[in-house]
Amino acid sequence: MTADLAVIGLGHVGLPLARAACAAGLTTVGYDVSDAVVTGLNGGRSHVGGVADAAVAAMRVAGFHATSDPSAPGLADTVVICVPTGLGAGGTPDLTAVRAAARTVARCLRPGMLVVLESTSYPGTTEEVVRPLLENGSGLRAGADFHLAYSPERIDPGNRRFGLHNTPKVVSGCTPLCVKHAVAFYGRFVRTLVVSRGTREAEMAKLLENTYRYVNIALVDEVALYCDRTGIDIWDVLHCAGTKPFGFAPFRPGAGVGGHCIPVDPRYLAAKAEAEGFSFRMLAAAHEVVSRMPAHVVGRAVGLLDEAGKPPEAASVVLLGVAYKPDVADARESPAEPVARGLRAQGATVRYHDPYVREFTLDGVPLARVESLRDALAGADLAILLQDHSCYDTTTPTRAECILLDTRGKASGPRVTLL
Repeated sequence: MTADLAVIGLGHVGLPLARAACAAGLTTVGYDVSDAVVTGLNGGRSHVGGVADAAVAAMRVAGFHATSDPSAPGLADTVVICVPTGLGAGGTPDLTAVRAAARTVARCLRPGMLVVLESTSYPGTTEEVVRPLLENGSGLRAGADFHLAYSPERIDPGNRRFGLHNTPKVVSGCTPLCVKHAVAFYGRFVRTLVVSRGTREAEMAKLLENTYRYVNIALVDEVALYCDRTGIDIWDVLHCAGTKPFGFAPFRPGAGVGGHCIPVDPRYLAAKAEAEGFSFRMLAAAHEVVSRMPAHVVGRAVGLLDEAGKPPEAASVVLLGVAYKPDVADARESPAEPVARGLRAQGATVRYHDPYVREFTLDGVPLARVESLRDALAGADLAILLQDHSCYDTTTPTRAECILLDTRGKASGPRVTLL
């Protein structure tokens, strides 16, 4: 059985891609090293927020199937690598999954096949890491025997306005012919394609997108720290500045940054630059500021408990929203983790409420979860709003008897303190 597309890595990037391809009429197979993921998808169950079980069922009707057979990608005309790129020891880039995926493809690479890397990484990854693995493992040459491209993912979990089909997609290739094949592939289900000069430019563009957000979040965080010290209302400052119709993009302070992109991508850029003898001083400064925010939230929480005459070691604190962004179930790199750890270090009893995150572990141990928001507030001395899920209407937290520390600037009332 042949296929139009094989997606390697069926996570937050790969599964939406497979869904879009199936909807466009492409016969699609998904490869993943997790047997649990494969079994779940073949049973019509989704493990990715934003892709409902009904969507997986529709994919199955369209012919999609998942497999852990490493030879399966060899049956496809196009292979797209969507594996995670996280951080290793010391915060250094970890390309273990990318290398493993490239070796898997190399073993079944055929002449004429298109291979695309979508995983976020530093400039040079496609040419310097993936290409040699594919060529040495197959005996084929990119640009001559097969086509190699890079197209950075732009998946935004929870975004109901922009999806894969209507978000402009950057496409690059090792040769002009590689680009042509990549454009022909993505043009079947993406409305707007942007062709970059080369793979390094496309890789750098992805890092710049998220580094831009990281640096600006750090700027607003530091302004918030200054405003807290000097008695200035940061939320009114942001409201006023945000009325300018040009030259200002609004960002909000918070307990920190999370997710699979913003805390990680700047480290890829910094590490690559350092290896080449260049130092991104602004990234280092941004990292220092962002890293301070969880401790700042803990300090504000302890201060509020002290004002209420409640020692931290005798206090019960509930965290509202431990996901890394609103209305998603993804808690990767969530600032809720260092906040919870800091509160526990002060002796507080910490629980959490999040309608999306069913289990949240702290140092490998599940943190106590409260099912009902009203019960969570009723049993707490202090509540900390970490994530402004749309279901958190501000009336319920503000009517509670406990103190509320709002890190998102959403609530108001006599017992509410804004970050």
